[in-house]
Amino acid sequence: MKRRDLIQALAAAPLAAALPAFSFEGAELYPGERALYQEAEKEGLVVSFDTGPEWANWKALFREFKKRYPELEITYNDLGSAATVTALDKSRRRPQADTAYYFAASAVDAVKKDVVAPFKPHNFDKLPPVFREAEGKWFTIHTLNVAFLVNKKLVKNAPTRWADLLKPEFKNSVVYLDPRSTGVGQVVVFAAAYANGGSVDNIKPGTDYFGQLHGAGNVMRVEGTTPYAKFLKGEIPIWIGYENDGLKAKHVDGMGDAVEVVIPKEASVAAPYAISLVKGAPNPNSGKLWLNFIMSDVGQNLFSQGFVRPAVPGIKLAADIEAKMPPAPQLKPLDVVKASERKAEVDRLWSQAVLTK
Repeated sequence: MKRRDLIQALAAAPLAAALPAFSFEGAELYPGERALYQEAEKEGLVVSFDTGPEWANWKALFREFKKRYPELEITYNDLGSAATVTALDKSRRRPQADTAYYFAASAVDAVKKDVVAPFKPHNFDKLPPVFREAEGKWFTIHTLNVAFLVNKKLVKNAPTRWADLLKPEFKNSVVYLDPRSTGVGQVVVFAAAYANGGSVDNIKPGTDYFGQLHGAGNVMRVEGTTPYAKFLKGEIPIWIGYENDGLKAKHVDGMGDAVEVVIPKEASVAAPYAISLVKGAPNPNSGKLWLNFIMSDVGQNLFSQGFVRPAVPGIKLAADIEAKMPPAPQLKPLDVVKASERKAEVDRLWSQAVLTK
């Protein structure tokens, strides 16, 4: 090699060594993905709070994220929504997490406590306004949807409407969660309100409905914790709960065709589950890469494989998944800001309607 060629080769070597190695080929998932990965590589880690791998198919998102971005490690914990906000608050001087996932009512609390940062990920603007904080301090990534979970071995004719549950044939058949102590119970009341001409701003039609249901003798019991195990054992004819639990019982946990999952025809509610970039995150670029991946068409589809519905409208689902979760235009996106403000009212009106029966 000539001396001039050797000098040129040596001069180019550091530049070549600095170029990032990308595992993915072809088009980016969104503009700027490669550049963000290059910055994230310098951090090398994402700390993702409250994303337990067995919930909502997080394990598949971890796997595909690592496959696409092999230079990044991802760690997680499984705290629960309220506990996640508490943990962020306690570590605000030295944040440990990059992202935090929770029921969106807890995300509202996180904003009030000033422990999350604004970030608008890919597909942010496609979300319904009530599914996002205006500056991007939280945004919905998937929903859980109120449905009737019906054990067909115990119920001859599956109800398709809220009105059906009032029929004499469903005497002592219905189970749901206590709205005074559970978030699911609150959401179920809002769903009943929409179905009976009310809304998140007018919840009395929902609490009156449950008064009627109890008055008819059709409620078997009100539960304080999720009765999934009891449902699997065949102890519950009809559970007003979340669609994903019914689909999991049907397709994963062995109940098969004994389960019918019905989103009631009049109306139901889509309860938002949200995520945020943590304020002062130790690995902010890695956190943003993770959030963009979650909100990409790829990430949204992975949620659907865990039987939770993607938050981004218009995501094309695989045919086998769409057959299990057909379109449900009667689902109303729940405004958790308003819902949170009405908790005390739900408790009071439900108690008046139900406990006096």
